[in-house]
Amino acid sequence: MPSFHRLVASSALALGTALTTIQPAQADDHEAWRLFIADHTAPVLRALDAKNGAALETFPLKAPARIYATESNETVFAVQRDANTVTAFSTGIHFDDHGDHADIEVTQPRALEGSVDGERPVHFVAHHGEIALFFDGEGVARLVSEKSVSGGKPEIREVKTSAPHHGVVIPYGAHAIATVPNSKDPSELPEGVQVVDAKGAAVGDVAACPGLHGEATSGNITAIACDTGLLLVTGGRSAAPEIRHLAYTDGLPDEHKVSTLAGGKALQYFLGNFGKSNLVLIDPEDEDAFRLIELPVRAVHFVVDPVRPKFAYVFTEDGKLNRINVLSGKIDQSLELTEPYSMDGHWSDPRPRIAVTHDEIMVTDPLKSVVRAVDAESFEKARDIAVEGMPYNIVAVGGSGESHENH
Repeated sequence: MPSFHRLVASSALALGTALTTIQPAQADDHEAWRLFIADHTAPVLRALDAKNGAALETFPLKAPARIYATESNETVFAVQRDANTVTAFSTGIHFDDHGDHADIEVTQPRALEGSVDGERPVHFVAHHGEIALFFDGEGVARLVSEKSVSGGKPEIREVKTSAPHHGVVIPYGAHAIATVPNSKDPSELPEGVQVVDAKGAAVGDVAACPGLHGEATSGNITAIACDTGLLLVTGGRSAAPEIRHLAYTDGLPDEHKVSTLAGGKALQYFLGNFGKSNLVLIDPEDEDAFRLIELPVRAVHFVVDPVRPKFAYVFTEDGKLNRINVLSGKIDQSLELTEPYSMDGHWSDPRPRIAVTHDEIMVTDPLKSVVRAVDAESFEKARDIAVEGMPYNIVAVGGSGESHENH
């Protein structure tokens, strides 16, 4: 498998680190990173300063939440499935893109007004500033722009499917991609996807995707996981997206499939699960697209590194954080970090989750009420951050830029 296709970096961090141009004399380089952590059991969201671990705010929720950061790093959404609501929070970190650099403004994180309500919200997808929240209990996605949410007045449009099901809708410019419920039993996983226009009308034919579960975007490609392989979606913001099927290749274990995906940053690739004790690297542009990574034990959680593109991380149930070199397709570092967290038991039991800042990998250790920080360069333990309760889902937001007194 050749090296992955390099993407043009467009993250706030990349913009911030490219600062070499002439700026007003009052300009100062500034970097800020924050952690947002949802408790496993208590309905609460905590915001911490990633640099010193100081608590910035504690926000009450209506139910324990899964949390997601937007592409801009400016908004965090809390999907509260058991309370039938989704609420949003300003991270307090704002970037103003000036083309060759970005300015950064840092304020206190705050809860945003308004909510998006419906029966059993589960899947969250952010794509080019649009957010799609899928409500399994209704078979409906409610789409909002990050801009309208930040303004406290979410303008909601809906994409409806034919039945309640465990689905997803992916915003795609003037179109959206919606799951098609299983025609025999909607309680089973979806059987395909349908492109729809801004009014929700079908465009083209259904693309078959039996057992659909999991999606991610890397560069200009969105991948959707099926029993048979991946659907790869490409296209611009105005024309209808094109969809092609990438079948699993020979040599992969027949009994497994991808059901969770993460998309590479700066390098175009996807990382997915493939059974409980394997991951698979996927280069969508290569003939030999799938490369299996066998793990010593079952995986708990995995993420890609948005700052150091050639690395991804997987936490395994033996309590180790493992670093994957996505170019070689191998684990090149392992670090014992917590007590073992068995994957036996209920799927939603408290287990570690990973987030990445500019210089550290953060791993929640819910049974010990701490976040374990690992130095990203040396891959050694750096420090522990005490967090009240059971720190569970975590996202890191931030970057660097210039701050101006009169700008």
